[in-house]
Amino acid sequence: MTRSAILAADLVLIPVQPSPLDVWGARAVVELLTEAAVMRPALKTAFAISRKIVNTAIGRDVSDALAVYRMRVLAASLVQRVGFAEALASGQTVLEIAPTGAASVEVMELAREILEVNNGKEGSDRPSKGSRDR
Repeated sequence: MTRSAILAADLVLIPVQPSPLDVWGARAVVELLTEAAVMRPALKTAFAISRKIVNTAIGRDVSDALAVYRMRVLAASLVQRVGFAEALASGQTVLEIAPTGAASVEVMELAREILEVNNGKEGSDRPSKGSRDR
């Protein structure tokens, strides 16, 4: 089913938490994407980092750890914030409960970067270096 979804997609985002298990676990998806690239050379791919914990070594280093896969790592990331859990508990999004809050800003930055990658903006096919804490 995953192969079919990849072959039907124009853009595949791989969500990764800053943990060694997620970085290692990404290998299986990257292998599927490598196979798909034979039939879909224009397929766009990127890692999206979520649940990053600010001011931790693993949070800072996850982009470098993912570089081994030679796939773009989005610069925008989602930090682990209480606001996400509160929004989910209320059945809303962070954009609805706190439109100008830090979590909403992160979501908007991530959405902007995803659209740039999808639209083929400059830099969309090279890996990003480093990561930003918010």
